[in-house]
Formats: sequence, C-alpha cells, structure tokens
Amino acid sequence: MKYFFLSEGWAVARVWASDGLWQITAWRRQPDIQRMNICLVEQNELLWLYRVEEAVLTVEVKPTTAVIASQTIGQVVLKRLMSAEQVIERLGTAETKCQLQNIHLVVQ
Repeated sequence: MKYFFLSEGWAVARVWASDGLWQITAWRRQPDIQRMNICLVEQNELLWLYRVEEAVLTVEVKPTTAVIASQTIGQVVLKRLMSAEQVIERLGTAETKCQLQNIHLVVQ
C-alpha cells in the first residue's frame, strides 16, 4: 500500500499506473483509493490520510469547490506517494490529536 495526505476540500481526479492513465475499461474497476479516519491539523487545515493500492503511481487532485479553487492552484499531481513507515514518521513529528468516536473499537 501507498499513502498520501490531502487537504479537506480537495478530491482525487485522474490516476496513473505503470502503463499510463488508469483505464477503468482495461482494469475493469476503479483504482482502490480510500480515505482513512486519520487526519493532521496543520496551520488550521485538515490533512486527511488516503491509502492507495500498490499499482497506483501518480494521483492528480483538484479542489472540490469554486471557493477553494479561486484561492489555490487548480490542480496538483502527486508523484511521490508515501510508504507506511513515512506516514508513521510524519504522524510522529506532527502535532496530532486522536479523537475517538467509539473507544470500544480500540480496547477490545
């Protein structure tokens, strides 16, 4: 698995694999990209952790609203996805908070 952090208000657009742009007809499915329930707060901005399958090499992201798009650049291409070790290192150096909705899921 590979990972990346993405600001609140941004969404995944196009995805590339080793053979080029992800083709749903060729792969017969969407790429496996999942937002996890982990985020960082950095300069009052939420950065959500996403998990992607190993076949994904590059991810293009875009703002989801016109307000965000007018305040930022139109799109970003993420070429350096993170390993699990890099995510843990990043979480360890960030000022993070853990907010649990259901403590029973953690202490079973």
